[in-house]
Amino acid sequence: MDYLFLHRDKRTFTSERQKNLLFRARAARLYWEQKYADNEVVPKRKVDCELYKYVLYYLEVRQVFLDPKLSLKKLSDMVETNQTYLSNVVNRYFGCHLKELVNTYRVEYAKELLHSGKCLPEELPQRCGFLSRSTFYAAFKKVAGVSPKRYMKQEQRVIQS
Repeated sequence: MDYLFLHRDKRTFTSERQKNLLFRARAARLYWEQKYADNEVVPKRKVDCELYKYVLYYLEVRQVFLDPKLSLKKLSDMVETNQTYLSNVVNRYFGCHLKELVNTYRVEYAKELLHSGKCLPEELPQRCGFLSRSTFYAAFKKVAGVSPKRYMKQEQRVIQS
């Protein structure tokens, strides 16, 4: 899974470029078609592409992953579809369950905050949409492969070299 389809502008977390690309939906559609056009294992439907674009929009631009109470039901209401369709699109085209996808976005956001120095480590779980510190640490280790503390040490070494 490619995290952050449009890669955030380093100065702002939602740049105008991202909004324009996703609103026009050309970039998302092209990406979706390139990735899945020749894939005969995964059957495609036009509605899947639309749902895919909406999921990207709500995660990339609206940053709904920061909502600690985000659920499949809540996101399906935002996208105006049923939970089954949304779940199938997330599973099929993002290659994981919604919880994993959302946690990946949260962890990547936490890494951005750590890298920028705009957040104290003890504030990270709440700022990134996690309800508890233990859930944050478990998700961070699963996604990044290391604990947040070790990640910060690695980042400092990279900056110093």
